Amino acid sequence: MKYHEMNTKEVEEALNTDLSSGLTSADVKQRLKQYGNNELEEGERQSAWLVFFSQFKDFMVLVLLAATLISGFLGEYIDAIAIIAIVIVNAFLGFFQEVKAEKSLQALKELSAPQVQVLRNGQWIKIASKEIVPGDVLKFSSGDRIGADLRLIDVKSLEIEESALTGESLPVSKNTSALSKENLGIGDMENMAFMGTMVTRGTGMGVVVGTGMKTAMGQIADLLQSAESMTTPLQRRLEQLGKILIVTALLLTALVVVVGVLQGNDLYTMFLAGVSLAVAAIPEGLPAIVTVALSLGVQRMIKQNAIVRKLPAVETLGCASVICSDKTGTMTQNEMTVTHLWSSGQTWFVDGVGYEPSGAFYRDDERIDVTNEKALQQMLMFGMLCNHAELIEKKKEYAVDGDPTEGALLVAAMKAGYNRSELLNEFKIVQEFPFDSTRKMMSVIIKDPNGRQYVVTKGAPDILVGKSEAILWNGKKQLLSQNAKQTVQSAINELASKALRTIAIGFKEIPAQTLVLDEKEAEKSLTFIGLQGMIDPPRPEVKLAVKECKDAGIKTVMITGDHVITAKAIAKQLGILSNQSKVLDGPALSEMSLEELEDVVEEVSVFARVSPEHKLKIVKALQNKGHIVAMTGDGVNDAPAIKAADIGVSMGITGTDVAKEASALVLLDDNFATIKSAIKEGRNIYENIRKFIRYLLASNVGEILVMLFAMLLALPLPLVPIQILWVNLVTDGLPAMALGLDQPEGDVMKRKPRNPKEGVFARGLGWKIISRGFLIGLVTLLAFMFAYKDNPNHLEYAQTVAFATLVLAQLIHVFDCRSERSILSRNPFGNKYLVWAVILSLLMVLVVIYYPPLQPIFHTVPIQVSDWWIITGLAAIPTFLLAGSFLLRKTK
Repeated sequence: MKYHEMNTKEVEEALNTDLSSGLTSADVKQRLKQYGNNELEEGERQSAWLVFFSQFKDFMVLVLLAATLISGFLGEYIDAIAIIAIVIVNAFLGFFQEVKAEKSLQALKELSAPQVQVLRNGQWIKIASKEIVPGDVLKFSSGDRIGADLRLIDVKSLEIEESALTGESLPVSKNTSALSKENLGIGDMENMAFMGTMVTRGTGMGVVVGTGMKTAMGQIADLLQSAESMTTPLQRRLEQLGKILIVTALLLTALVVVVGVLQGNDLYTMFLAGVSLAVAAIPEGLPAIVTVALSLGVQRMIKQNAIVRKLPAVETLGCASVICSDKTGTMTQNEMTVTHLWSSGQTWFVDGVGYEPSGAFYRDDERIDVTNEKALQQMLMFGMLCNHAELIEKKKEYAVDGDPTEGALLVAAMKAGYNRSELLNEFKIVQEFPFDSTRKMMSVIIKDPNGRQYVVTKGAPDILVGKSEAILWNGKKQLLSQNAKQTVQSAINELASKALRTIAIGFKEIPAQTLVLDEKEAEKSLTFIGLQGMIDPPRPEVKLAVKECKDAGIKTVMITGDHVITAKAIAKQLGILSNQSKVLDGPALSEMSLEELEDVVEEVSVFARVSPEHKLKIVKALQNKGHIVAMTGDGVNDAPAIKAADIGVSMGITGTDVAKEASALVLLDDNFATIKSAIKEGRNIYENIRKFIRYLLASNVGEILVMLFAMLLALPLPLVPIQILWVNLVTDGLPAMALGLDQPEGDVMKRKPRNPKEGVFARGLGWKIISRGFLIGLVTLLAFMFAYKDNPNHLEYAQTVAFATLVLAQLIHVFDCRSERSILSRNPFGNKYLVWAVILSLLMVLVVIYYPPLQPIFHTVPIQVSDWWIITGLAAIPTFLLAGSFLLRKTK
């Protein structure tokens, strides 16, 4: 027999506990050993060593390690040491970033870990939820998060919001009766409370029947851990680039060896030259610089309230073509606010923001005095009396303890000057009939100062109209005729069309001292007073964020459990729903096959009345249509969809631990606008990665060509291997990292999302690399030939001139890499980090050339001042020659 099928006594016996005094300290100690801590397992967490060594799995890193091995075998120990140093630096950067992201997430989890009140040794004490064991007796009240799976043993007006598990946002009314039905779903177990759910109303006590992975949440977490994560576009692109480079290196090595041997050189010398070229073909600093760029992006995103759990996910954001976002709390403020009130055919408006109890009342744009509006006063007063919510103020910020709908009614009455404590001194609550999801109503019986008794009811308008026989019209009680019902229905429809959730208020007078035995007796023959229309208002910044995403070619799709009318109205306010867009609700979605959904999914902008199970179907349909999908969620049931999405986004405030574990991005403020900021950052990071790939590879092409051309022309090698390595690791490294800090170009959020299948060299990048690289190689060779021709007996001088020309050409070229178009289309000094990096790189080259102790190591000699004019002139040609051609095209 399962716990929900047992009565209280049977549960007590099954768990070997005492419900009146709780477990003893000895019981707790023994059960902690038996069951372990009450925590969700996170799968096997890698040790620090494994995390560190996993950084060496990258294809580019493996290529560099192979180059290190070859260099070591050939006696080029300086080359080998330099490469291995870069590889280790790269590994440490990746390691520290992963650890830092996990620590940020762990801190977030610690904040959400609840404290619970538990009965032990006959006393109520407060402990951390991880210390709960089966058999513990817990008590809880409105606002508490349930710490484990419980069989309820005592409840008072208890309602629990279980959307984390069921996706159903409405709170569930709870009781303690044993349930005889088999195969009940979680949402139907009314005598159970589940780990991670939230008490929205009332109080209760329960005995713990499951902890940790033995809870309903733990079972879903266990399923989630076996899910596979997808590789990101950046990982695939870098792997592709690595393969291209290794093939290029092998071909160059073979070519140089063959050409050199045919020219009469010995095999060993040519093989060494070929390996030098192969090392030149591989941008040794690339993995480290990519990691640094991603890490810096992550730090910027933390400042914008987003924690990135996996580095490559930053870049994936730049590919996003669809954002599927929750409405409540993400696009809206998650603060229900009464904005419209209707009674006797009149509509009043009330202003104010969120739960702050200040605002004015208007009718037909004219401010009114509430004390002159008797029907309005009565409706507001009754809404406050038939209510359990409390307003909490902390540092001038307001929050509601209790149901958000009741909070909205409470605040509306406070705006009219009512005070709940004063009202309760004046009116005594004699009896209460709590809200339940079947009746969709709540009632209280109150006694006024004159001893008269009234039933006051609030609830769903259509239900309350059906329970009413009269209507209050201009202060007088009239029969609720068919015409009057139609008038009320029109008012309900009018408020619903404005995305308002409506609550109806009714009452009736009953004889003094009467004790009503049940709610059926209380909630009949009511007098209908009016309607209060409330809304969870859109966040003010979301409309602009949606527009910016639209300009960026990113479609925003709203997903909500709300009614279609409400969802459509909010979506229109935010600019999500256009006249051409479609709205699809949960029932229709359930009837569709995946293939049928694929046929229409690109036309749908709003999914209403959906359950979390539908989210996975929506993600798959969009992905099958070729979209890169960002999916938001906060519940355990959202986790599979978050995991399946290209970019899973979880909520830092309302999100469950399981949802956070499944996600790539955690929003600390649960705000849609933060997703937009993250996408902008992701796009910029990818563009910056393209910039330094362009810079590094153009430099490498120049190095390769100058060496290759010299061999084909039977000239001495213009550069020695240590000079090539110095350029690749030191001279190129700092400017490349500075490119990773470049600010986005002005139109970064006005471009369409890039195709995830786009190669690294797309959009003309390959041509830019080859053309600039060819010119850099050519001017370097010309500088070498000029210096060698003047003094053929002084090879080191010519090599130093070539070395200086190569470095200077690359340092000028780096400014050209800041723009997709030309060096002249952006302020070359707009990136101060780049300016300082170039100055520092130039100084280091001058030190290598002019500092005597370093000259033997780098095979350099001092260059005459007059030769610097020629070096500078030649070095400027690759950048400004092509910039001139850009200007000519633009002029035409």
